[in-house]
Amino acid sequence: MTSTARKAPWITARSAQTAIAVAAVADAFRAAAVRDHYLRHTDASLHKSGFISMIFVDLMTLAIALFLVWLVRSRSNAEKLSPGASVPSRGWTIGAWFIPVVNFIVPRQFVLDIGRASSASWEQKRDTTLVNLWWIAWIAHAVVLVVGGRVAPGSMAFLVVAETLMIAAAVLLGLVIERITALQSAALGATVPVAPLAQV
Repeated sequence: MTSTARKAPWITARSAQTAIAVAAVADAFRAAAVRDHYLRHTDASLHKSGFISMIFVDLMTLAIALFLVWLVRSRSNAEKLSPGASVPSRGWTIGAWFIPVVNFIVPRQFVLDIGRASSASWEQKRDTTLVNLWWIAWIAHAVVLVVGGRVAPGSMAFLVVAETLMIAAAVLLGLVIERITALQSAALGATVPVAPLAQV
């Protein structure tokens, strides 16, 4: 069987990248509005923070959905390209993101497995570092939000750090999506599946 029957999910990739970027920007406005309400406690600030938070939740939900669609399609391509490689099942690829504690560890490994199985051109040091930086920024963002909310609610310093990490995570995830999709696009132009890659 040849790999030319499948295509890299470029449209899904671009949609996910755009939605992730927009959600990250919306999160900065949400955080600023919530902080303003914490400091002022007026009806106007409550309405504003609630409205912006609602928009952010909608945008983030869309971004998550598009990212997971891209990830599932990339997983399917990786499985075809490297039949002997270790890639998660379709259900586990999605489910692992919604299980407490597991979602702090396992999804990162799934993205690495999909990347490695996507092409022999996967560069272990550079590409793994890219995935790790994205994951660190994402987890750090979540930690700062929780700590800031308990230690210093309304703190501008915590807000700036949290939103900087959020934007960094969004940019890095966009690069991860770009890299894996580009690798699959190149590999799917070949006439034979990619050979299984050794785990490191």
